[in-house]
Amino acid sequence: MTNHDEAAAVRPSALAWVSGHLEAGERIVGTEALQGGITAEMRRLTIGTRDGGTRDLVLRAFVDPFFVEHAEDLLNREAGVLTLLEGTGVPAPGLVAVDPTAAHCEYPSLLMTHVAGRTILDDEGLEARVPLSARQLVAIHAVRPAERPREFEAWTTADSVVPPNGADAAVWAAATEVIRKPAPPYERRFLHRDFHPGNVLFAVPPSPAGLRITGVVDWVGYRPPGARRTSVWRTAPPTSRCRTDRRGVRGSLRPMRRPAGCWPRPRASGCTGGCWTGWRSRRLRSGWRGRGATRGGRS
Repeated sequence: MTNHDEAAAVRPSALAWVSGHLEAGERIVGTEALQGGITAEMRRLTIGTRDGGTRDLVLRAFVDPFFVEHAEDLLNREAGVLTLLEGTGVPAPGLVAVDPTAAHCEYPSLLMTHVAGRTILDDEGLEARVPLSARQLVAIHAVRPAERPREFEAWTTADSVVPPNGADAAVWAAATEVIRKPAPPYERRFLHRDFHPGNVLFAVPPSPAGLRITGVVDWVGYRPPGARRTSVWRTAPPTSRCRTDRRGVRGSLRPMRRPAGCWPRPRASGCTGGCWTGWRSRRLRSGWRGRGATRGGRS
């Protein structure tokens, strides 16, 4: 087996577990660390097939203590959604196997098919990507699971919203007033709950006219009615730095300081959430869990 780098190495028990879910005559011939994963280690596994060809799988492993603690709920949730989406036309990975409690692997893991494509986090093809993404959301919302989605729950309160520096104050004030009022009548629909450019894969041909979505990934955010809330973050220190701001707030992608009250309310404050891993790890090492952590929030 060849590794592109040391970080691509997959732990022995995970390799054995994956091998047990391959077809007869197949074997793992290569591994590669995938970039961009914030909450888990992502590895692409190249599988040698009986006919001499190859195919790719992806191994998602929660190695951080915070996510190991909540992995059973998160990975079972994602496994259920991937199974639900089979045959729906929504381009999501296919589920191969899941080990949510690390009964077989060193860490809680999920094995899925590989989806070709790449994320686009800048202005490349923006005019074409926006309508494509909107149509993809319509297709996602059209899915009708047997279990109805849970009731509406706001991720923030009007009093906790802090507009970022330089934001349009009038727009933010109007949005804040919307969440201050009771929710209007609505029909419950299936949602991704973390649909952003980092979770959408595109095939990028030479001509912009051929741009298309090849996959939507990271489905741990969906929670059916009655599902247990996980213990997740409620507050964040004011010195955290965000990876990017939200397009439309400042008009470009750039580092920014996290507005007060951002987590767990990134959508209300303009933060995309790329900052949270560092501060959460530091706080966990010092024994901090956040005020009201058992009340849940984003996951």
